[in-house]
Amino acid sequence: MVDIFGSMVDVRPGRAGGPAAESATVSSLRQRNRGQVLAHILQSGRTTRGDLARECGLSFASATNIVGDLVAEGLVHETGSIASRGGRPIAVVEPRPEGAYLIGADVGERGVAVELFDLSMTRIDREFRGGRDEESPETIAHDLDDALAALRERHGELWPSLVGVGLGLPGIVETGPDGEQTLYAQSLGWDAVAVRDLIHADVPVFAENGAKTQAMAELWFGAARGVQHALVVLLGRGVGLGIIADGRLQRGATSSAAEWGHTKIERDGALCRCGGRGCVEAYVGAGAILDAWRNTGASFEGSGWNAIGELLDAADAGDPGAVAIVDDVLRTLGASLGSLVNLANPERIVVGGWVGLRLMERLGERLLDAVRANSLERPGSAVDLIASTFGGDSVALGAAIMPLESLVREPLAR
Repeated sequence: MVDIFGSMVDVRPGRAGGPAAESATVSSLRQRNRGQVLAHILQSGRTTRGDLARECGLSFASATNIVGDLVAEGLVHETGSIASRGGRPIAVVEPRPEGAYLIGADVGERGVAVELFDLSMTRIDREFRGGRDEESPETIAHDLDDALAALRERHGELWPSLVGVGLGLPGIVETGPDGEQTLYAQSLGWDAVAVRDLIHADVPVFAENGAKTQAMAELWFGAARGVQHALVVLLGRGVGLGIIADGRLQRGATSSAAEWGHTKIERDGALCRCGGRGCVEAYVGAGAILDAWRNTGASFEGSGWNAIGELLDAADAGDPGAVAIVDDVLRTLGASLGSLVNLANPERIVVGGWVGLRLMERLGERLLDAVRANSLERPGSAVDLIASTFGGDSVALGAAIMPLESLVREPLAR
């Protein structure tokens, strides 16, 4: 189960501090237990009070009381029963889909995808805006507001139960002491942007780097669920990473941890969009891959999913230039990810992003071989490599998990 509470204060009963401190401690313990039970129900999709007690380390009576509170909040409901061994039927507890709603937005370099989810994390609706060759903070803000307005026009009756909007953004997102968030998109050439200037919503707004929101989706509901140590890789126009250690997403001192795309693979190497040289992204970002292929004399349409598909088709057909480019991409990824295996000792590498999904469709085994060839034998032999569970929807789904986490921490004010 995901522990979203991180390094919360010690909430064990019986600590020193007098009646007021004890009351606060008991309240914190109840809140934590409520959050653990709700998170388990959301992740499991279908469970029982007995399972909740065992998984959350609670007594059956405590689990039963918390489920009752969550039913009263409208967040969960009983959906049937299963037979027991000679006793009364056991009630099944599930998330109540209409109990709350969440929005997640994948803010990419060529547009925004804004998605509306119910509490079972089923996507209800989606709006896409953009498609320009170049985006700016102003065009992003216009597109986010426009997409949000379109969703509200169609689903206005759901807005009183909307918890918030999560944004998966293309850059480092820092949260200041006052709670204000700022986006630093160095690779896009933008000045620092206040997140509050990117979207104008009448509900709470949460933001994080898009690679990290992809990792959140995999950690809560996907290929990294139940995995204590994992790397969640995003390969697209940009190159990103989420590191999961001890079952938690790592953010670092100012949330810039895991900027893997801007670690160096070659001293004084190819120029990267960030302004540095030799970055991983300068070799395996979509633009770098396709520019390298174009430089062999290849001609192809576009710069996205289909173009990468054409490259892989040409390599399969034996085109020497395409074969050389694909081989070089695999060698670079193998060396870089192999170094991360030595550094982080993950159990699993999850590969997502549209370039990553294309590679995993056809070259997953070769990529794993390249990773193992570039890592120490023991950690390399213990790691597996699989594709992202949610494909192109992972960043938006992960972004919606940020308001979901806020609901787990405290009840929704209706």
